[in-house]
Amino acid sequence: MRYSHCGVTSIALAVALFWLCSCGGKAKQPPSYAMGQGAAAGHLVYTAFETQWLNRLGEGTDARIPQNRFFAIRMTIHNQGGGSAMVPNFAVEDDAGNSYAEQTDGSQLAQWMGILRQVNPGDTLQGTVLFDVAPRHYKLRVYDENSQQSVLIDIPLTFSQDSPSGDTKP
Repeated sequence: MRYSHCGVTSIALAVALFWLCSCGGKAKQPPSYAMGQGAAAGHLVYTAFETQWLNRLGEGTDARIPQNRFFAIRMTIHNQGGGSAMVPNFAVEDDAGNSYAEQTDGSQLAQWMGILRQVNPGDTLQGTVLFDVAPRHYKLRVYDENSQQSVLIDIPLTFSQDSPSGDTKP
C-alpha cells in the first residue's frame, strides 16, 4: 500500500486541529460588568444600581411569601438602536453555574418592570425585576434585543439594614 506524503500530512493536520479545538478548556464567557456600570448587549444598555432582599411582598393576608427569598434588582434599560426593541427576560446565575429565571408575577412590588417590556429608540426604561432565590452572590444575565448575545452584571451579596415600606407595595 502506498501513502502519499501530502495525504498523511493532511490527516495529521486535521486531527491536530480537531484536538486543539475540542480541548480548548472552558467555553468563552460573555463580558462581565460591575453593578452600576452600563452593560451593552446589542443596542440595549443595562445598568443595575440597587438590590434588595425581601421576606415577603405586601402585608397581612395578601402578602406573597417566597419559596426562598425575593431578590429585587432595580435597573435601567436604554435603547441605543434606531427601532423599538423588546427586552428579553432575565436570569440570575450563582457561582456554581445554576440559573434562575425572573418571576413572572411582580404584584405588590413597587416599580415592577413587568414581563413584557418594549423600549423605543432613545428611550430608557426604569424599574425593578424580581427573583425567588436563596441569598448568595449572583450575576444577572441580560440579552440583546434578539436574544442572541448576552452579558453578565456582577451583583454582590449585600443586605440593606432598612427595608423601605414603600418598596413592597405598588
